[in-house]
Amino acid sequence: MLEQLFGSTTRVKLLRLFFANPEREYFVRELTRRIDQRINSVRQELKNLEEAGIVAQLQRERKKYYRLRLDFPLFSELRTLMLKAQLLYERDLAKTIASIGQIKYLVLTGQFLGVKDLPTDMLIIGNVNRSKLHRLLKKFQEFFEYDINYTVMSVREFEFRNQLTDRFIFDIMENDKKVVVIDKLTKPKKQKKTENEKKR
Repeated sequence: MLEQLFGSTTRVKLLRLFFANPEREYFVRELTRRIDQRINSVRQELKNLEEAGIVAQLQRERKKYYRLRLDFPLFSELRTLMLKAQLLYERDLAKTIASIGQIKYLVLTGQFLGVKDLPTDMLIIGNVNRSKLHRLLKKFQEFFEYDINYTVMSVREFEFRNQLTDRFIFDIMENDKKVVVIDKLTKPKKQKKTENEKKR
């Protein structure tokens, strides 16, 4: 989608990377490696972005570094566009995952929401074709620019670990920074009070 808007895959990948790390500086070869594009293409798009006032060039230790210009007049608008594009990709990802198995619970967290200290970015509970899931995530990682850490477990394993107050499960389920995409887990039923308990 953004490729059609901006007219260049390399430009879109650069913008996504810069807006994901607005305070960071990159040198050309690092950018080439991070977005997996040819160096001549990266240099050309950096020149275009610099001329547009979106990125600034810095010289340090005989190396040219580039970083996002926070004072760019359309900074907020571009950042919003990048975030919305990522949300669309996340929805497409979740929808596609749901089609390759019987999933009871699917949650996005971790790097999807900018949280880097969680042990996983995606928790899937249910039955899913793992080889298809691996291929699918490998394809989507081209957009996200980072490795997606994911965890798959059966409903039985989840219920067992949840009853034990497993730290991994607790950190995911009790974390506010998560997006629950699918939730078909059976909620534990509340026990009815007996007549004697009601009188107390």
